[in-house]
Amino acid sequence: MSIEKTAIRATYFSIIGNTCMAIVKGLAGFFGNSYALIADAIESTTDIFASFLVLFGIKYSNRPADENHPYGHGRAEPLITFLVVGFLITSATIIAYESIINIQTPHQLPKPWTLIVLGAIIIWKEYSYRVVMKKSLETNSSSLKADAWHHRSDAITSVAAFIGISIALFLGDGYEAADDWAALFASGFILYNSYKIFRPALGEIMDENLHDDLIAQIRVVSLKVDGILDTEKCFIRKAGMQYHVDLHATVDSKISVKEGHDLAHKLKDTLRETIPELGHVLIHVEPNE
Repeated sequence: MSIEKTAIRATYFSIIGNTCMAIVKGLAGFFGNSYALIADAIESTTDIFASFLVLFGIKYSNRPADENHPYGHGRAEPLITFLVVGFLITSATIIAYESIINIQTPHQLPKPWTLIVLGAIIIWKEYSYRVVMKKSLETNSSSLKADAWHHRSDAITSVAAFIGISIALFLGDGYEAADDWAALFASGFILYNSYKIFRPALGEIMDENLHDDLIAQIRVVSLKVDGILDTEKCFIRKAGMQYHVDLHATVDSKISVKEGHDLAHKLKDTLRETIPELGHVLIHVEPNE
């Protein structure tokens, strides 16, 4: 299965899961007198739209190169990641605002059965995080990684809600707002994760050097090609799910231009066969003297 199909399937998994979670949380929060659960439902609703954005970004970023985009459309993916982060920040702001309002408003204690619902949600969302994060690593997708963190954030907010409702139920009257405080805490955690998702995507847009392990792998593979004596400069920039490489390779200064040209092509083909996630590979030939 191609990395694009793998990423798309993971996104559909998120969309279906978030839709079910939003419905379950909303109903449980309404009938169970828990704003923490309603806050969770709000976040899951924004997650649905965010997952659709991720789906669009993955499909668009994997369009083939054309005359106007010789390096492809991969940069669309971190841009989509920025929008996803925007959804996270918006949901965190809404949750924080509504939590503060509810803390100041007297209301009933949450229903005990909401804890059972939350327990099931926590398990499912952590499982979803692990599934989508695994696929994001397999596909090198920054937007899919952001989508995975949506699941982890959801799990954390559910844990906070579980703790808040437990405190409210255990301590009784006067502690009805405990789950609202839990929702407020969860909104802060969502904002923190928003930054953690935003930062790598910004590095991708700015061509920040974050690929030392891949550079080391490229150097090792290059030296296995007969005629390549050494490697010098190696620059990598990530675009979508691919890495574009500029590599300076050292060859015998006594070979002809034709032989140097053929060696460059041989090195390029070897690198792309050995490391499938590489996109454009530009080889600059350097003489050894």
